[in-house]
Amino acid sequence: MERTQTFLHRLLRGTDRMDWGRDLEHFDAATVLETIDALSGPVFGPRGWFRVDVRGIEALPPSPVMIVSNHSGGTIIPDVWGFLWFWYRRFGTARPIHPSGHELIFANERIGRWFARRGVIHANPILAREALTRGRDLMVMPGGDRDTWRPYSRRYEVEFAGRTGYARLALQARVPIVPVAHAGAHETLIVLSDGHRFARAVGLRAIARAEVFPVHLSLPWGLAIGPWPHIPVPTTLRYRLGAPIPVPPELGAGDEVTDAMVVAHDARVRAAVQSMLDALRDGR
Repeated sequence: MERTQTFLHRLLRGTDRMDWGRDLEHFDAATVLETIDALSGPVFGPRGWFRVDVRGIEALPPSPVMIVSNHSGGTIIPDVWGFLWFWYRRFGTARPIHPSGHELIFANERIGRWFARRGVIHANPILAREALTRGRDLMVMPGGDRDTWRPYSRRYEVEFAGRTGYARLALQARVPIVPVAHAGAHETLIVLSDGHRFARAVGLRAIARAEVFPVHLSLPWGLAIGPWPHIPVPTTLRYRLGAPIPVPPELGAGDEVTDAMVVAHDARVRAAVQSMLDALRDGR
């Protein structure tokens, strides 16, 4: 069993020598613009496969900020692609944003290079803080696989799975958090179960740092078991940006961030995202 886990660990996670996504300079502005141009029209846009509706961007403060959003849409993460497409159409590459990505996308050199050149970085607090201290924006979806594979019946509920590291990082870096609520990507498939209990029972977290083994109805599989990528049906990707959540005034420049501060900050962010999700659900 131990040998099997070691083999799967290497297969899924790669080796520590893989450095794609561990350096902010892997970001390539020309590549980003080429990708955005290629996606404009056939994939994203008024007549594209996905229509993108973003509101509240006017309240976005200057860089650096931490964008914190719920996560939806399974393995192909259309919610991330739609937001990045809008971001670079709005700001160009003069304001790069670094999404924090699961290490599995960097396990393969070719795939890792592809994502890294488009600004995706390893979900690593040291690297994330470097991005913020260098004046760049960071995009974090704390719920990760637990959120993106939450059941369809809970598509309007925030699922951060108790993860609060993002809140600690924002406080330590003294940057505001911009809460973002997204709805739409979860309409591209129907997740019946996230399979969290099964994943925990078989030790998937130790093997692949995964906490789900979902069951879903999706194209082209029909009924699928496992985090298989799917062919999404056309839908509108809706995003709402809330008012920036600043660093609490009681946290001075040289003060240490306490656990109580982290818990309170996380609660503020989750409440803001949930409030906007409620409005999206109700059509407000």
